[in-house]
Amino acid sequence: MFKKVLIANRGEIALRVIRACRELGIATVAVHSTADANGLHVRFADEAVCIGPPPSKESYLNVPQLLSAAEITRADAIHPGYGFLSENAEFAEVCENCKIRFIGPRPEMLRLMGNKVRAKQAAREAGLPLLPGSAGVVRDPKEAEAIAREIGFPVIIKAAAGGGGKGMKIVRSPEVLSQAFSTAAAEAVASFNNGDLYIERYVEKPRHIEIQIAADEHGNIIHLGERECSVQRRHQKLIEESPSPAITPELREKMGRVSVDAMKRLRYNNVGTIEYLLDENGQFYFMEMNTRIQVEHPVTELVTGIDLVREQIRMAYGHPLRFKQEDIQMRGAAIECRVNAEDPVTFAPWPGKITGYSVPGGYGVRVDSAAYENYTVLPYYDSLLAKLIVYAEDRPTAIRRMQRALGEYVVEGIRTNIPFHRAALAEDAFQEGQYDTRFVERLLASETGSHRLKKAIEETP
Repeated sequence: MFKKVLIANRGEIALRVIRACRELGIATVAVHSTADANGLHVRFADEAVCIGPPPSKESYLNVPQLLSAAEITRADAIHPGYGFLSENAEFAEVCENCKIRFIGPRPEMLRLMGNKVRAKQAAREAGLPLLPGSAGVVRDPKEAEAIAREIGFPVIIKAAAGGGGKGMKIVRSPEVLSQAFSTAAAEAVASFNNGDLYIERYVEKPRHIEIQIAADEHGNIIHLGERECSVQRRHQKLIEESPSPAITPELREKMGRVSVDAMKRLRYNNVGTIEYLLDENGQFYFMEMNTRIQVEHPVTELVTGIDLVREQIRMAYGHPLRFKQEDIQMRGAAIECRVNAEDPVTFAPWPGKITGYSVPGGYGVRVDSAAYENYTVLPYYDSLLAKLIVYAEDRPTAIRRMQRALGEYVVEGIRTNIPFHRAALAEDAFQEGQYDTRFVERLLASETGSHRLKKAIEETP
């Protein structure tokens, strides 16, 4: 097994990796910017190295500094967590060239799935279902209009190198397509330094379903069921659950089977998540693949009883999977709420000092967080403060447990989106499992939803 792992990340995911390493008997190295010197990941790692000033590009994205930290501490592996350099093929390649194991997929997998157009081409060749759309990059508005007329409006324009809603435009008529194409291209260049775009049919009421994959270095590949990630705002996930209330056992088996078959054809390795759109007719379509551990991985851990980060590290070292597909059983229900340091109405980031902090507890409650009383939420990084996860024997009980846990969560000194979560879980559409990716939009626009949110803000401790 690895002797020492450097975690090229911060916050709760760095802590999550440190915990998994400790249980495996592996020493850990935390890296941190000058602003993160008091972070819990720095405190609980065996060693810590400062890698630069607060801006990410000068610290957590600074490859030479990260490699220097690994070399001076004699780390033999690097875990990238999620975000930052976790899906950067060049970083993974440099790690391997320096004889430091990158805990993740091979560089060629990162490179393939990192470009949405190439990923869709590979998915098509591997047998995954795709929405009707362009076969590759669309070069200009004229070509875009021809494709759109062929597949039918509405269509969605997406950035080939993108994610998170950047460079993404919904087009409902040919009159506005040219302007939308130009705007999407400009956004793509600004966000990803790559203006390539592609087009596909737009599904009006999609659900966002993802399949968790685990693949060892010996060709063994399994899936660990699905996660429902449809509660989103501007394509940023807010609530995730497993299993999905929209997925039948038959559909789960089919989605899992085609996903595993495709990954075998691609010779995928380590953990990964295949993301699908599920339409109103129960048809699913490949959207993209995330070649890293996901923020929402805990819901899968709770319903399967498998420590995904531990397995990820074991597989990276070369150990075979300890489970066969028939061993994977999904039991009960798990829900995750992303607790962000942000205004619960406008969702604007809200950095600052936490003057009071108390996390919920009790049976079936898990909190993954690096926050504490007197901790300062920094303006330089993502606003994720914590992940509140609950597990119960069934979905209705899990919802009630989450509502109880949200009511116990105390964060003073800054604003958080806890009131939003309380309002969202009270909505009939969520309670009944009848929601899609426009759920948040409808909640905020409705009189009932606005009233619930206002009341939740007043009642939140």
